[in-house]
Amino acid sequence: MTIGIRKAEPQDAEAIADVHQQAWRGAYSGIIPHRALNGMINRRGTQWWANAIRRAATVLVVEIGGSVAGYATIGRNRARELSQQGEIYELYLRPEYQGIGLGSRLFAAARQRLAESGLAGLVVWALEENVGALSFYEGAGGRDIAEGVEIFDHKAVKKVAFVWD
Repeated sequence: MTIGIRKAEPQDAEAIADVHQQAWRGAYSGIIPHRALNGMINRRGTQWWANAIRRAATVLVVEIGGSVAGYATIGRNRARELSQQGEIYELYLRPEYQGIGLGSRLFAAARQRLAESGLAGLVVWALEENVGALSFYEGAGGRDIAEGVEIFDHKAVKKVAFVWD
């Protein structure tokens, strides 16, 4: 079975929307209030992803056997107080593909793409209650250097910034 990582194309939008829905439900159920989570997922359907891919956003997909198993969105760091220039905004896999090394491959490809774009250093934010994400980024050598808060339906959820120089 072949594994490949490439830049997303508009025809990938439906598969990415499906990965997004499955991965977010798996990662955030019980962390983000149900109504807020559903709203966030429902806003990002096939058309939303097709538009994101057509715009300047860089979306990478990891395929296994020709099917999209996950995606990453990357670009310039949005947190001005952090010196790292690149950011992985999102990195998600279908639940059935988690824990077999695809996330590490996608993470490495995203880092490489950012470096090739001239962006030195990397930051990734993860919700503090998302234990799987925290252990993934710690295992990838990230340093936990900052905290923030996201508000979902009046519920404050802490987030953690991991950096690589």
